[in-house]
Amino acid sequence: MPTLAKSLSNTINKKINEIPKSEIRAFSNKISQIPGIIKLTVGEPDLQTPERIKRAAIEDIKSDDSHYAPEAGKKEYLNAVSRYLDDSLGVYYNPDNEICATVGVTAALNVALMSVLNPGDKVIVPTPVWGVYFGIIKMAGGIPVEVETSEDNFILTAKHLKQVMENEGKGAKAIVITDPSNPTGRVYDKEELEQLAKVITDYNLFALSDEIYAELTYNDKKHYSLSQIIPERTLILSGLSKSFAMTGWRIGYIAGPAEIMKTVVKVSSFLITSVTDNVQIAAAKALEDGEQDYEEARVIYEKRLHIIQTGLEKNGFTMATPEGAFYIFAKIPEHFGSDDVAFATDLANKAKVGVVPGSYFGEGGEGYVRLSYASSEEHLRTAVDRITNYVDDVLDKE
Repeated sequence: MPTLAKSLSNTINKKINEIPKSEIRAFSNKISQIPGIIKLTVGEPDLQTPERIKRAAIEDIKSDDSHYAPEAGKKEYLNAVSRYLDDSLGVYYNPDNEICATVGVTAALNVALMSVLNPGDKVIVPTPVWGVYFGIIKMAGGIPVEVETSEDNFILTAKHLKQVMENEGKGAKAIVITDPSNPTGRVYDKEELEQLAKVITDYNLFALSDEIYAELTYNDKKHYSLSQIIPERTLILSGLSKSFAMTGWRIGYIAGPAEIMKTVVKVSSFLITSVTDNVQIAAAKALEDGEQDYEEARVIYEKRLHIIQTGLEKNGFTMATPEGAFYIFAKIPEHFGSDDVAFATDLANKAKVGVVPGSYFGEGGEGYVRLSYASSEEHLRTAVDRITNYVDDVLDKE
């Protein structure tokens, strides 16, 4: 087994070494060792990729489609994304020069931020938020500015954004909005986005809109996008991982104005050359006639949401009403204190239910835990029963 030369040990990229690993993944892996645990930690759909999508990939492989794809993506996929965005948002993106295929939304975030940022540029990040954002921004040379939203029901208001831009966010280059939200499940309404768009325009910001959960909204809540209001400033980052249960396929896209997309395609080509052929063909098939797929998934998730939300509320947890994605961000009952890491660890060990500490999602997450309901009804009902027993045991001992 080779050992790195001692003379090289202090020459490794220090910026990368200073960025911590994902606390969410680390915690999930740690509690996975507990026998019989029900994990509601990772945002991984338990549903399966629809058969017609798998068949499209298989047929493409059989046709020997095995050469490098164009840097921006295969025309079949780019055309499908263009039609999908036009149909769902009413915003037309030219597949020839305004869309780029990516290896999931994580890659889309990396590519978009590397395309937009210069070293030292600030990026506004409403929190709580998916923790990976912070590391990606720093890797791209940026400085994340956390904006805690818990006092506004986990929605970034235009008033709050303006205050930040006049103070710690002064001179920022971009803002990242996740809508629907991970971890809170909150969804911005049209008026809220219109008000934000005015501030974004006034302060000359790029808007990076992470819309990976766009198809999964509940209780008649409709998804809107900043691209419908300020398309000239917005980069849409999305993909098929959540809505079509295609997490392992690693397929996403970026859509935006042609001028910035030239840089986006260039950066993407340096990083990956191109996205896998058969995956793009399968994704194109998903988008062409896939409304029924995500509508069926939406019905399933909404039912699961009701199960877990009702169970938690009966046990004294409170939360901002989740309206999208497949997460609940629940405030720990007062008698358990506010140490969310200690609570989640104890719950895992004693009740064998895995949840994620809210503090791992940035400012405003302290005292909360995130639960994913992308799990079977049987698991969710069992998890609720175990949480109920855990809460009752603690109260009985007090």
